[in-house]
Amino acid sequence: MEVRRITINIAGRTYPLNVPSSEEETLRRVGKQIESMIKDFEASFDVRDKQDALAMCALKMATNAEVFKQNDERNIINSSQKVQALCTLMDSKEM
Repeated sequence: MEVRRITINIAGRTYPLNVPSSEEETLRRVGKQIESMIKDFEASFDVRDKQDALAMCALKMATNAEVFKQNDERNIINSSQKVQALCTLMDSKEM
C-alpha cells in the first residue's frame, strides 16, 4: 500500500498527514467540506472564534454519522425480517 504525504488546511491551520493513496481524495474532499461548514457557521451564526466553528462542525458531522448509523441498522433489521419471512414462506410451500 502506497502512503502519500499530503497537507490539509482547516480553519487557517495546516495539517501534514501521511495517508494511504487510496484515501487521499476522500481526505481532501472532507477537508473542503469542513472549510465550507466553517464558513457557513461563521456567516449564519456570527461565529468569530474558529474553535467554536470547529466544535459546531464536529457536532453536525457526528450527528449526521449517528443518524446514518441508525438508518443503516434499521435497514439491516428490515432486510433480515424480510428474508426470514421469505424463508418461512418458501418452507411452507415445500410441504
